[in-house]
Amino acid sequence: MIADSIDTLPDYEVYALRYAHLHRERRENFLGGDPHDGPMPMDFFVWLIRSGSRIVLVDTGFNAISAQQRQREMIRCPIEALSSLGISAGDVGDVILTHLHYDHAGNLDKLPRARFHIQDAEVDYATGRCMCFEPMRHAYSVDDVLTLVRNVYEDRVVFHDGDQTIAPGISVLKIGGHTKGLQAVRVHTARGWVVLASDASHYYENMEKHRPFPIVHNVADMLAGYGRLSAAADSPDHIVPGHDPMVLNSYPCLNGDTDTVLLHTAPAPAA
Repeated sequence: MIADSIDTLPDYEVYALRYAHLHRERRENFLGGDPHDGPMPMDFFVWLIRSGSRIVLVDTGFNAISAQQRQREMIRCPIEALSSLGISAGDVGDVILTHLHYDHAGNLDKLPRARFHIQDAEVDYATGRCMCFEPMRHAYSVDDVLTLVRNVYEDRVVFHDGDQTIAPGISVLKIGGHTKGLQAVRVHTARGWVVLASDASHYYENMEKHRPFPIVHNVADMLAGYGRLSAAADSPDHIVPGHDPMVLNSYPCLNGDTDTVLLHTAPAPAA
């Protein structure tokens, strides 16, 4: 990863925008199940990074068709939700796709100006021989993958092979584990280095107790990834998991919008 000079870095605003919800049980969220089963719902987010004129969207969510097909509770279109921040789809110049699962890589057609940042390994995985097996392709949408490939042919995809700086104060960290090319995002804010884990850790509990989420390409990489998240963030309170409803309960909301929270401010102390 290319090092940044801390003295010259911008302090980015970072927002988590919830766009969908799903009822789940604890046994569904840990490899090997859970002996103390009970409700453990899942929220779906995209993340927005902003400083001055630079606007970076992290992941693009799914659309209403996917929500209906997969029986997810759609709260709002994740791209239209950017309007709560005064941002239109045409304002987004860069999109970091943490991976290509359906809930992270839909709606690419709604972003007319964006360049899409993705790991080589993720595109190899999503278009290669592993997709011959239904269990491995289940979380992918062929339409979303095809849309990305079309953008490759339109020179709108930026490929990365490992850790790399996207802009001053914004870096991607290749983690793997959940998928072959999963990447997390490290962002410099006024409170320090925040790491958007995405599905490197779906819930706080996955990484805190080293209990992997059951949709996994490589368990060893997923477990090692928890350590990489910790090393990249200024503290455990600077790591934001990809699907935990606790995120909405921990951070202040935006102007009464309880589905949008400010990650560049410190989370509330645990009760």
